[in-house]
Amino acid sequence: MFKKIALGLLIILIVAQFFQPPRNKSSATSANDITRFVPVQDSVMQLLKIACYDCHSNNTRYPWYSNVTPVNWWLNNHIKEGKRHLNFSEFTGSYRRKMRKLEESAELTEKHEMPLSSYLWIHMDARLNDKQRKSIINWANTSRQQLMQDSIRKASIQ
Repeated sequence: MFKKIALGLLIILIVAQFFQPPRNKSSATSANDITRFVPVQDSVMQLLKIACYDCHSNNTRYPWYSNVTPVNWWLNNHIKEGKRHLNFSEFTGSYRRKMRKLEESAELTEKHEMPLSSYLWIHMDARLNDKQRKSIINWANTSRQQLMQDSIRKASIQ
């Protein structure tokens, strides 16, 4: 009986490998990429790509285990959820929304809530030291000021 159950589970696991979720890969920079709205220094972009972009952009670096079902579905769900909260590749919405997202980015980075601790277990390179965290926080706050100045400029032209 145990052998039949184990064989059945093994067959289900093998068949499940043929059903993969779509990959979060984009070949081009979106017209709504955050870099089109605010400047991002190369040093900050490197940090964002390493610590944030896997879940918060249209370009995920996939580890080897992302090819194994059901892990790949769990990762896909995690990426969808991250992009729902903030997608640097699709930095859209109202002025207020953009300001709030930048504020949250600074706040969550400062509180060590981002990157998620569960992400850091496997992605050691995404562990940010205090100097790196400060760089992201300063960039987000400066970007908020930039957006505010752009908004005032646009309002004065109209």
